[in-house]
Amino acid sequence: MKSPNRNFKDSIYEQFSRIGKAVSSPKRLELLDLICQSAKTVEALARETGLSVANASQHLQVLRTARLVEANKEGLFVHYRLADQAVCDFFRVMRELAESRLAEVEMITRRFLAGREGMEPVDRKKLIERVRDGSVVVLDVRPFEEFREGHIPGAISVQLRDLEQRLSELPRDQEIVAYCRGPYCVLSIQAVEMLRSRGFNAVRLEEGVQDWRFLGLPVAIGEKSGLRQEEI
Repeated sequence: MKSPNRNFKDSIYEQFSRIGKAVSSPKRLELLDLICQSAKTVEALARETGLSVANASQHLQVLRTARLVEANKEGLFVHYRLADQAVCDFFRVMRELAESRLAEVEMITRRFLAGREGMEPVDRKKLIERVRDGSVVVLDVRPFEEFREGHIPGAISVQLRDLEQRLSELPRDQEIVAYCRGPYCVLSIQAVEMLRSRGFNAVRLEEGVQDWRFLGLPVAIGEKSGLRQEEI
């Protein structure tokens, strides 16, 4: 017969394991990463992750049962949002742990970026400083609803799908720094490739808004966006 002490320990660790089980799926991790950017409908999340709506709903229910996300219905659509900012902090720490312990993460990333124009390593610290002091044009290429939820102050919102049509709005005599959702988001990679192929001086900022927050840097909220750099 188990002692009260053993029952207590077993019960506590069983609850902890609920979080582990919820994030044990690659697709659920990707869903969580997307929801960290902004609240999204099931349909939008399914489209972003390459899942059917039914499969996306099942994964989201697992995350909801573990109380990592919340859901509310608005009209015909169910929107999922973070239960707490601590969920994104947890995701970021887990990502960094994987980066530091699993050599495969770097290997897969290096292989993907090999030969891509403008993906050479940059001094990230110096680049962040230049973004902060407004000496470069900062381009946020995420969907606009994500920009509205939080962005680097002074950033210009140009969704990747609209970038080619808006090239004439961008200065050619200034360096452009594109960013999206973080180091494994491909939107900024595609943006930099397009800009450089059109003759712009463009580089990629690996950090996303959640990384920016984690570094203790200010994040702007709202719809204000323009070619004029706002003071950070």
